Amino acid sequence: MSWQGIYTLEPFVIVGSPAKSHQGKIVSTCFGDNIWLRSHTVIYAGNYIGNNFQTGHNVLIREDNQVGNDVSIGSGSILEHHIKIGNRVRLHSNVFIPEFSVLEDDCWLGPHVVLTNAKYPRSPSVKQNLIGPLIQSHAKIGANVTILPGVKIGYYALVGAGSVVTQDVSPGTVVVGNPARVVNTISNLPYHQDTLLTQVINEE
Repeated sequence: MSWQGIYTLEPFVIVGSPAKSHQGKIVSTCFGDNIWLRSHTVIYAGNYIGNNFQTGHNVLIREDNQVGNDVSIGSGSILEHHIKIGNRVRLHSNVFIPEFSVLEDDCWLGPHVVLTNAKYPRSPSVKQNLIGPLIQSHAKIGANVTILPGVKIGYYALVGAGSVVTQDVSPGTVVVGNPARVVNTISNLPYHQDTLLTQVINEE
């Protein structure tokens, strides 16, 4: 385990706990600078975590994940293994991220968001066919949203609270409902006039 600089570990934090798949192996766990792990955080061995990382209380992070800089994980959240998280990602409380999910830079997930990765749970080959969602950069996912396996949430998209997302969401669109449907575009919202967003949508 390696620390590159200043870090704060509150009481009852466990770091470097070996996963079953790592038994008998030497597995690196690496952190950047300015790390703050709040009480009862558990981080398994085999993670690579960047600078300015912080957790809330009772966070669980499984093995073999890659986490960028300036990432915040809210209290009660669970990250399974083999996840890729970019820079400046914010996960609020009680978020669940399953294996093989990808969260790109600057995306934001509200409280109680659940990503899924098993199309046919308990099927004979379920472990061989797991596929997590892809949340592209600057996408925002509202509270209590469920996103089904393999779904892509496009750049700057906004998913309204309580939605169930069953298919890909185009960049810059606003979707709500169960199943989620397009109701607007980000460029029409009064708070968001972004030239980069317009360029991304036009390129798509």
